[in-house]
Amino acid sequence: MQSNSFDVLVIGAGIAGATAAAHLAPTLRVGLIEAEEAAGYHSTGRSAAIWIQNYGPPDVQMLTGLSRRFFEQPPEGFADAPIMARRPVAFLAPREQEPMLERMLAEGKGLREVPVADLRRLVPALREDYATRAAIEDDAFDMDVAVLHQGFLKQLRHHGGTLALRSRTGRIERIAGRWDVETLGGGHFSAPILVDAAGAWGDEVARQADVQPLGLQPKRRTGAIIDPQPWDARNWPLLNDCDHNWYCRPEARTRLMVSPADETDVEPQDIQPDELDIAIGIDRVQQALAIDVRRVEHAWAGLRTFTPDRSLAFGWDARAEGFFWFVGQGGYGIQTSPAAGRLAADLILGRDPGEAASILPVLDPRRFA
Repeated sequence: MQSNSFDVLVIGAGIAGATAAAHLAPTLRVGLIEAEEAAGYHSTGRSAAIWIQNYGPPDVQMLTGLSRRFFEQPPEGFADAPIMARRPVAFLAPREQEPMLERMLAEGKGLREVPVADLRRLVPALREDYATRAAIEDDAFDMDVAVLHQGFLKQLRHHGGTLALRSRTGRIERIAGRWDVETLGGGHFSAPILVDAAGAWGDEVARQADVQPLGLQPKRRTGAIIDPQPWDARNWPLLNDCDHNWYCRPEARTRLMVSPADETDVEPQDIQPDELDIAIGIDRVQQALAIDVRRVEHAWAGLRTFTPDRSLAFGWDARAEGFFWFVGQGGYGIQTSPAAGRLAADLILGRDPGEAASILPVLDPRRFA
């Protein structure tokens, strides 16, 4: 049996766990434990990530904004390729969604209304009878998830941290002031602090540790790749409606990724796409765009896991000593990752969280106690 003693154990090596581990590693001895054969196999590896300031609840938008500088100027040696590439986001409002657009323009940051005719010149496939009004967020950008995720894992290793793959947790027990973790493969890890960054499996890890679950709910999100011929979509913005019933964005230069923006409640699992969701996504996109979809080239599904109130849950458990929650990122984990990881490290190490201090009451997992 392999035995490893650390200052902190982080369970889950997706973007959340990798980011928290990377920010803790310069100060503490960190063990990052991952159940799968590869880090980021589930939600992180299936994310169609784009940085959108006006996406998510206020706590998410705060961390999204605080993460921007990192994406623009990552630390030296962090990545061998650019993390970001500019891509505007267009919000389309059919007549019944005009009140939603008004609210977005009043409350959002960096949004401007544009004539639908101007947007059609940018996206000539846009049907004339679909939207009555539209808005654009010019400052959004695509993110290379693989480069970002590997950069944080690289930082972890640089500071002496350990990544243990194929280490699905079995028994988790608090013994003499330390969390004792035994994996199904026979690994044995211990530390006084345990960070639950297990995403859709966050409540399952808590139950293993005899900690009260928060009520996390994984939800399926579906994506599919189509050929937008005869249109050249490579310079299109990300397109979606104001009610977030669908979205599409250019993919792999000549293709289009479409999604019905579904949120179907599921149990934690290696999720697969549902054919009906794929069909719904294509139908909704075709209502907005004059694209004749002949076949689906590829389809997949990922998990977005939310707390009961859909805000993040970062902080110490109400009753379990040394148990730190870092869950509930929903579909926002990539775009908030630098600031979220820094905030987790600040809270664990007792440092001043700076601007993020204003959202701590909203994030506190003890609100569910």
